[in-house]
Amino acid sequence: MSSPEPTVIELLAGRHPNGQPVIERLPAMPVGERNQFWLLQSPMFVPGIARGDCIELLQNTPGGFRMRMRSGQLCVRVFCRDDIDAIESELTPAVERIGGKLDIRTPRALVYSIHVAVGFTEIEKVFAVVDAAGNAQWSYGNVYDGNGEPLLWWEELLAP
Repeated sequence: MSSPEPTVIELLAGRHPNGQPVIERLPAMPVGERNQFWLLQSPMFVPGIARGDCIELLQNTPGGFRMRMRSGQLCVRVFCRDDIDAIESELTPAVERIGGKLDIRTPRALVYSIHVAVGFTEIEKVFAVVDAAGNAQWSYGNVYDGNGEPLLWWEELLAP
């Protein structure tokens, strides 16, 4: 029996002001269960998920999904008004030093995956370079819900 091959799944990232769905395509690895996948990178726009999470695609909701298991990875997004080269050249090596990985790079955006065990304080120190740049902003993609309240999924994971 052969092992599964990576595939691309389509997830709902939100809705355009005209009401049309915004879909993000992400590489994923099928899991033994039908419609379940391990994410191979953190998304740029889909909220609440990160690299390594296991999700289940919903049958009757195109692009919809349900969380099955968290990987412990944080999704950290950086958006820049100008070309992102200067920020990326300083930020990526700093993220790699704390065990993180650059998942997506576009001319004006970066997406990183960093394990929550690194600690929010340490991560925020690394991303201070973005704040100092003045033309960019960073945010967590899977730490807060739609109302800005912490999801707190990491508490059980980090409990002694």
